[in-house]
Amino acid sequence: MVTREDAPAEYEGVWRFTAPASDASVPQARHAVRDLLERQGVPVHDDLAQGLLLIVSELVTNVVRHAALLSPELAVEVAIGKEWIRVSVEDNHPYRPKALERNYARTGGRGLLLVREITAEAGGVCDVEHTTSGGKVVRVALPLAGPPLTSPRPGPSAL
Repeated sequence: MVTREDAPAEYEGVWRFTAPASDASVPQARHAVRDLLERQGVPVHDDLAQGLLLIVSELVTNVVRHAALLSPELAVEVAIGKEWIRVSVEDNHPYRPKALERNYARTGGRGLLLVREITAEAGGVCDVEHTTSGGKVVRVALPLAGPPLTSPRPGPSAL
């Protein structure tokens, strides 16, 4: 017997979409995830939502900049549970991304560091796995009731 406490929340589910590995897909992916959160009525505080949208932007940007040659298409998956939200970005490029060390003199190359810091600040986890097709998927899971994001600070990560 399923009780009301055991029943899934109305906002729970898994959504997946694909897009070309092009610059236009970065804002499209961010807007699609934002619209999904609003449409489903996910109880996410604004700081966490903004952090999640920045993570989506950074992960899709990485595919566009570093994997498009071998992966002309990418996939974004959003899975929402009662207490967490997970976003995954998948491509067909075989190499794992490398989180570069902090170098404030550089003007780029800090996207994965930012993803790691936002994830750690929110009390979440991130990981990279190879897919059966030979590509990779980067997953970030954040607790819905996690601490509010304030300023990014370094934390442990699998990236």
